[in-house]
Amino acid sequence: MNSTTPPHASDSPGRPSTGRPSTALLTDKYELTMIRAALADGTADRPCVFEVFARRLPAGRRYGVVAGIGRLIERLADFRFGDEEIAVVAESLDKATTDWLRAFRFTGDVDGYPEGELFFPGSPVLSIRGGFAECVVLETLVLSVLNHDSAIASAAARMTTAAGGRPIIEMGSRRTHEEAAVAAARASYLTGFASTSNIEATRRHGVPSAGTSAHAFILLHTGPDGTDEASAFRSQVATLGVDTTLLVDTYDITRGVETAIEVAGPELGGVRIDSGDLGVLASQVRGQLDALGAHRTQIVVSGDLDEYAIAALRAEPVDVYGVGTRLVTGSGAPTAGMVYKLVEVDGIPVAKRSAQKESLPGAKRAVRVHRRSGTAVEEILLPWNGTVPAEPGLNQRDLMVPLVRGGDPVPGLPSLDESRAHHEAVMVTLPWAGLALSQGDPAISVRVVPPGTPPR
Repeated sequence: MNSTTPPHASDSPGRPSTGRPSTALLTDKYELTMIRAALADGTADRPCVFEVFARRLPAGRRYGVVAGIGRLIERLADFRFGDEEIAVVAESLDKATTDWLRAFRFTGDVDGYPEGELFFPGSPVLSIRGGFAECVVLETLVLSVLNHDSAIASAAARMTTAAGGRPIIEMGSRRTHEEAAVAAARASYLTGFASTSNIEATRRHGVPSAGTSAHAFILLHTGPDGTDEASAFRSQVATLGVDTTLLVDTYDITRGVETAIEVAGPELGGVRIDSGDLGVLASQVRGQLDALGAHRTQIVVSGDLDEYAIAALRAEPVDVYGVGTRLVTGSGAPTAGMVYKLVEVDGIPVAKRSAQKESLPGAKRAVRVHRRSGTAVEEILLPWNGTVPAEPGLNQRDLMVPLVRGGDPVPGLPSLDESRAHHEAVMVTLPWAGLALSQGDPAISVRVVPPGTPPR
């Protein structure tokens, strides 16, 4: 636990530098002013438990997906106040506080739902234990990572379900902040997308990349009549081979498809349609390709797709979807609504009681109950050391796993691909109604066993 003289102060700068930029200023000012007051009144070291949870799901959603755990743990390691960071905040803080910040190293424990896991209203997706000051200073970092990534992952999971096994390419980089784009590519891959157009996501996280050309490349090859698709297609095929995907809707789609097959032959990998009535056009293009002998040429569609548009295209001959704007913006991926609340002080449960913003007191663990067939039927929130009796015909699964111990990541945390496999497995446990895109209640109910109440 961090104290006025933090445990790592004697061997400052503490743990070896990660070589990455500090994340310490990705925070809110009130966290630092609370620390200043807590140091002054002697409460900074009181043992506390904070929990992250969502009071409700966004309208129309029946489940959420936990994402960003891996990114958060990495960013926690970079949460260091060096000279540059101290210089930004020193004017409004006293020396005791700036000394504390300079020596800060999180020394607490973190447990939580693994990445890719499903969450519901009240699910304690993260539990942070330590001194008050060292835990409260992490609030904004924790929420900004988990709220963003979980919102993207939850939206992407619905799109993956709607696609029914057809691949989806994430291509939202040009519609959001450059760093959010990398995180979005990671979160969508976690929940089933096949690849991303974002190369930085490939470098940082190993997400497979995909992309061929845009309308600008077609327009570049302009002939006397203002068009020359054939030259553009010949250049692309000569460089990338016949497995490439040609963009055929810059001018006239019917002529574009005809030219594409003339240039590449019937073994062309794919054609992409980026505008118009995608369902009607996909059907027309499929018929044209088949008539030209290009039976194996795939059709890729893109252009403001979301889960509803993808579902509407299920009956059409679409092979691959490209999704961007509706995934990475608020309209398609509404916030996960997670909050970071103090639930225990010195082992005593505490709770916020404000109307419509209540929190559940006491540190909690979560168990999900499944039928023997694997279908989830209920999530139970128990006191941290509580148990729930087994019921005939039902299995229990503990949801929370150790993530950080003594400030250090637990060895052997899952890779992104392992978390992706976990997500695929837990999606199978949802009741069929939980996969519906229509309005409805959460897919499973959450039952709370209050502290001191024997579980039934």
